[in-house]
Amino acid sequence: MKLDDITNARSLVGLFLTRADERGDKPFLTAKIDGEWTSISYAKAAETVCLLAEQLRAIGLKDGDRVVIVAENRPEWCIADLAIMAAGCITTPAYTTNTQADHCHILDDCGARAVVVGNPKLTKALFPAIIKSGHADHVIAIDKVPSAQSSGFDLHQWDDMTAGDPAEARKAVDARIAGFNREDMACIIYTSGTSGKPRGVMLHHGAILHNVVGAAHVIADDFGWEEERFLSFLPLSHAFEHTAGFFLPLGLGADIWYSEGLDKLSSNLEEASPTIMVVVPRLFEVLRGKMIKAIEKQGKLANFLLGRAMRLGERQVSGAANILDKPNDLLVGATLRPKIRARFGGRVKALVSGGAPLNPEVGGFFQAMGLVMLQGYGQTESAPVIACNYPSAGIRLKTVGPPLAGVEVKIAEDGEILVRGELVMKGYWQNPEDTAKAIIDGWLHTGDIGHIDDGGRIVITDRKKDIIVNDKGDNVAPQKLEGMLNLNSEIQQAMVAGDKRPYMVALVVPDTEWTMQWARENGEKPDFAELAHLPAFKQAIKAAVDRTNADLSVIEKVRKFVIADEPFSVENAQMTPTMKIRRAQIKEAYGARLDALY
Repeated sequence: MKLDDITNARSLVGLFLTRADERGDKPFLTAKIDGEWTSISYAKAAETVCLLAEQLRAIGLKDGDRVVIVAENRPEWCIADLAIMAAGCITTPAYTTNTQADHCHILDDCGARAVVVGNPKLTKALFPAIIKSGHADHVIAIDKVPSAQSSGFDLHQWDDMTAGDPAEARKAVDARIAGFNREDMACIIYTSGTSGKPRGVMLHHGAILHNVVGAAHVIADDFGWEEERFLSFLPLSHAFEHTAGFFLPLGLGADIWYSEGLDKLSSNLEEASPTIMVVVPRLFEVLRGKMIKAIEKQGKLANFLLGRAMRLGERQVSGAANILDKPNDLLVGATLRPKIRARFGGRVKALVSGGAPLNPEVGGFFQAMGLVMLQGYGQTESAPVIACNYPSAGIRLKTVGPPLAGVEVKIAEDGEILVRGELVMKGYWQNPEDTAKAIIDGWLHTGDIGHIDDGGRIVITDRKKDIIVNDKGDNVAPQKLEGMLNLNSEIQQAMVAGDKRPYMVALVVPDTEWTMQWARENGEKPDFAELAHLPAFKQAIKAAVDRTNADLSVIEKVRKFVIADEPFSVENAQMTPTMKIRRAQIKEAYGARLDALY
């Protein structure tokens, strides 16, 4: 296997078939079935991809037709993705958490001809949307779906769509993809919609391949390219997981294991023993919190070691670490680090964080625990990776590292980060107005504010549209404050407000486990709504806010706060499927209470 194979590939399907021919019977996609981890080999996956591609053509799909995938992370998701592309069609992923209205928007906007669906549960929101939109003529069901639900479209079962002569199917696919090039559209990925309706980002084969080769260079040069294994956790419908959690491991010839979900992530990590894992910052915050609580329960010695480790992490993040830290480093290395590494399966080379800003203290914690933390940066419009920290460039967790190879970055006069290169999208699907605003003279206007440090690393300060300007004209970055508030054991989530106001205020979601413990210790019912009105409970939350304020400037300090009625979640539309808060929706729900704080 060579990096040149990725650099010179004309399409994602072509790269996959090259890897499949090289890897043969070696495992490619692994999932737990009936309690047992079960693998599909590269060779078997290639056969299934080609068979499904030809069946898609047989039912009438043509070049450029859009095919939506609504399925949980599983091997068939990736096989369907490759097969759609191999058929000359365009993959359009959708989140499994989408409502009927969300599905209608995507089906209508992209004009889908067909849909691949995972399990019967997902049809409850999907099938009414298909019938209402009237676009999709065909549905391919991975798991068995009763045919009685298929009014208005043709229902096909996965097993029927993957039958036939593999050799003949491969010949047909080889002939078709010989005409593909890097400029051809591969997929339309809809943004997660932190504000407004999701827009369809048109990504060509070259954009994703450009990402893959840049990331593969980092792994090969800094960690060694061996027999890699990835644990897939983030939704494959998100651009970050789609590229970094699927096409990157494919390019590396890696084995991909599929997590069973958040509640089983800890056991899956130990069972899978991944070498690389791609995760969003919120999950690292949750894992850090759980680990700290588990260590704190182990007695004085464990707490002493935890304190040493956390101070070491803080010094590493600030750049103040020196030879005097060597005894602490050796002590933590001989005690805590082996246990923490074992919880991650014992083979992790790097944990890659992306999709939102990573609080440096969180990154520092994992670094101190002996796990290499690489914060990356990008957006769906750049396929999505623009930059990433890596050891040979000098990891600085307050930055997102230097741009990947072949990526041009410059800073506009107003501080906005601009990006140019093959990774930039072709535009927004059927939206020339927004495309013209996003790409000017070949430069993608990211909407992020930042600068480049003396080591060539990008430093993000905030989203341009999220920056708070107080009544005196001072700029405040809310994501920084929210990240600091979330580090407190008492606080699970937070949103900061204060635009055109004299000071900052916050909406706070108390940590569930901490809240239960506080209620027990204070003889109160563990009822969120009732506790929020208790002066003693509010005072306990205020203590956490005050601790955060101690490290903030005068204009950043959170002067007042209100307690939320419930956690921000995908279900209440206050969080995206990739765990980013939706400010507009939260402000709509709590705006009056936040205004009353002034």
